[in-house]
Amino acid sequence: MSADVTTRHGAKPTLGRRPRRVDWPGVLKDACQRIERGTTNLEALAAGLGVGRAELQRQFVRRLGVSPKAYAQALALHRLARASNAGRHALDALLEAGFTSNSTAYDAAKRAFGASPGQLRRDLRIGWWMGLSDLGWMLLGASDRGVCWLAFGEEPGAMLEELRSAFPRAILHNEEDRLYGWFEQVRDFILLPREALDLPVDVQGTAFQSRVWRALREIPLGETRRYGDIAAAIGEATAARAVAAACARNPVAILIPCHRVIGADGALAGYRWGIERKRRFLARERAGAADRSPGVRLGPSTRQEP
Repeated sequence: MSADVTTRHGAKPTLGRRPRRVDWPGVLKDACQRIERGTTNLEALAAGLGVGRAELQRQFVRRLGVSPKAYAQALALHRLARASNAGRHALDALLEAGFTSNSTAYDAAKRAFGASPGQLRRDLRIGWWMGLSDLGWMLLGASDRGVCWLAFGEEPGAMLEELRSAFPRAILHNEEDRLYGWFEQVRDFILLPREALDLPVDVQGTAFQSRVWRALREIPLGETRRYGDIAAAIGEATAARAVAAACARNPVAILIPCHRVIGADGALAGYRWGIERKRRFLARERAGAADRSPGVRLGPSTRQEP
């Protein structure tokens, strides 16, 4: 049986009956949402989704890179950081996050954050939330004005460190309550890119970078432009290399669609979050282009550095 064909609870199809085709991207998105809402038992998760336990485990690991159990633990760590930042007692925070013992929480927090639960408490400025998407781990960061960071990767800890490095003077905090809805909108768009995202975005760049990023927003869903095309569009016809550099410095994936820019020879060229992600998402956008709508609007929050 192929990876995309199964029956309820993974049973083999009976003779004379066609097996049910499973929309695994959709199933795994639903699985992530259920885990995020607190369903961590694999048997219960599979039963609720109407798929086999073993196949769910296999597809989750193959397509998203981690097991359902590991994802649930990562979410518990995120919530532990949030509760600690809110000033909760360390023991209260770890129990609320879902850990059953001090030692389990302390070991997990040390590995993930380099700090014990009690040491996670800090003053706050930039909120973040992280979870799995069809393109892997996705980290969304936001100021009080809008999304200032959207990145993909394989290692949650390394992704958080990159966010800290990008905003060295900012103090970060887990802000699931405010950002989860935005996170869901982006995750839905990745899975089915047919409607425009309209999220507040707060990015800051040089005058040149800001012009490039605004030009990227004009590229229609399902289409691509060459770096030279963007250079010409902003009145800098010889600045194709500088355009490529501005794309590489884009801090907000998807919302500022630098993935829609390709090389002069039509090759995908570079992408900050990996060529394979760029390839997959461009293919998905082309497939949904029939229902495309206007691009993401950044509005006045796209700011130029002084």
